[in-house]
Amino acid sequence: MIAATVAFSRPSSRDLGTPIDRNIALELVRVTEGAAMAAAPFMGRNRKNDADGAAVDSMRRSLSFVDMDGIVVIGEGEKDEAPMLYIGEHVGNGNQPKVDVAVDPIDGTRLVARGLPGGIATVSLAERGSMFHTHIPYMEKLIVGPKAAKVIDITDTVKNNLRRIARAEDRHIEDLTVCVLDRPRHEDLLEEIRSAGARVKLIMDGDVAAGVMAAMEHRTGIDVLMGIGGAPEAVLAACAIKCVGGSMQCRLWLRDGDQALLDAEGKTADRVLGIDDLVAGDNIFFAATGITDGELLEGVRFLGEDRCRTQSLVMRSYSGTIRYIEAEHSLAKLRLRREEAEASGSEELIAGKAADAERLAPG
Repeated sequence: MIAATVAFSRPSSRDLGTPIDRNIALELVRVTEGAAMAAAPFMGRNRKNDADGAAVDSMRRSLSFVDMDGIVVIGEGEKDEAPMLYIGEHVGNGNQPKVDVAVDPIDGTRLVARGLPGGIATVSLAERGSMFHTHIPYMEKLIVGPKAAKVIDITDTVKNNLRRIARAEDRHIEDLTVCVLDRPRHEDLLEEIRSAGARVKLIMDGDVAAGVMAAMEHRTGIDVLMGIGGAPEAVLAACAIKCVGGSMQCRLWLRDGDQALLDAEGKTADRVLGIDDLVAGDNIFFAATGITDGELLEGVRFLGEDRCRTQSLVMRSYSGTIRYIEAEHSLAKLRLRREEAEASGSEELIAGKAADAERLAPG
């Protein structure tokens, strides 16, 4: 998944954004809601590809009606690897603003397929040309919230970082909870964290959600994220972290065979990437909707009577506004709107949303 840049003009001190700026935030929530509802019926059914395909279809369709001229910078892969939401694909209706788009229709596909907590649908926008892009798949990451934003140093030891973070938050190291992906490569890191005295929360997947949780410790109880995870997910997480005022540092992490790719890009593995390197600019949007229940968001709930409920999160860096949105959706009305659209031969968007509703219908 990759980033794109949005050419927003800076509002005056009396104007906190143009109407199109404000509207984009809610449009993005509609995009993630649709993807989450499309994927939710596959929860726990061990059909990972079906869940991902449904979420991608819904997200791509919804994005095409958003008021923007977007380019997918973080997406489902290169053009020859992904039929939709591929890197470089144009999305939106072609109107201003010009933006970079980062998407992850399901962050935590295995979590959804196995019915485990933490699966979300997410999308971000930023000014055109502002998102970091690399073909190196992994990064080493260090993520914290606003209180410790100025004290982290990924080149320093785990213990020294935890000591400074605890001091910044006026706590003891023993009070801190560090989130780490449960991978064999993290055995040494886990030993360092435990030796320093901090608590550990292991996660199976869900790199984006985990990064956001670490930057919102006041809500989630996660104080730090450490370890190696996806590079595209780092950029998506950076968009949210910048919105909440947290901080992160990363370094590209090479597997066997990645050095040639790195050389071709003209990058170095030892360079420390700060949050402004990952996503520049001051007008960044991030939206996410829960698919399965998690610490960040509740999952899609089916209420009976052809209705479901979603919980979403949407942020904007320019204003610092963070919104939680709980919505109830009438699947029956979505299907009705599709029938009306087909009868009039118009409104592909309504027809598409109704197709998602058909997938959610009982039986």
